[in-house]
Amino acid sequence: TIEDSYRKQMVIDGEICLLDILDTAGQEEYSAMRDQYMRTGEGFLCVFAVNNSKSYDDINQYREQIKRVKDADEVPMVLVGNKVDLTNRSVCTEEAKSLAHSYNIPYVETSAKTRQGVEDAFHKLVREIRKSKEKKGKDRKKRKRKCCIQ
Repeated sequence: TIEDSYRKQMVIDGEICLLDILDTAGQEEYSAMRDQYMRTGEGFLCVFAVNNSKSYDDINQYREQIKRVKDADEVPMVLVGNKVDLTNRSVCTEEAKSLAHSYNIPYVETSAKTRQGVEDAFHKLVREIRKSKEKKGKDRKKRKRKCCIQ
């Protein structure tokens, strides 16, 4: 699969938010397409598998690519350690928290299988997007917002 697309409306902190979610699965061979997704995305869940050190090591490369494509030093992001339902971890929680701290972004652990932490990851990302928009002086009075998340 190159990508999966979802749309979900949620209420986050009392405000309605329409999420356009694009799951790109980090496919290396489609990096030109990834640039296009990054250009249009407002926020990014940088997901790695806690049982796969390579996926963790690749996070910095994706983060730098996002910053380059967006031409910005700060882009709304959340670092997500997925597959926490598995017992054979190769990336510990503290290591991932430390990386997120160095990027000045939140860290969430999830399990797509059990749904643990998944909603929290999206809530945190929407809050990061809203913080970024407030920082840029956008109109905060709109009650319905559209967020494109990748």
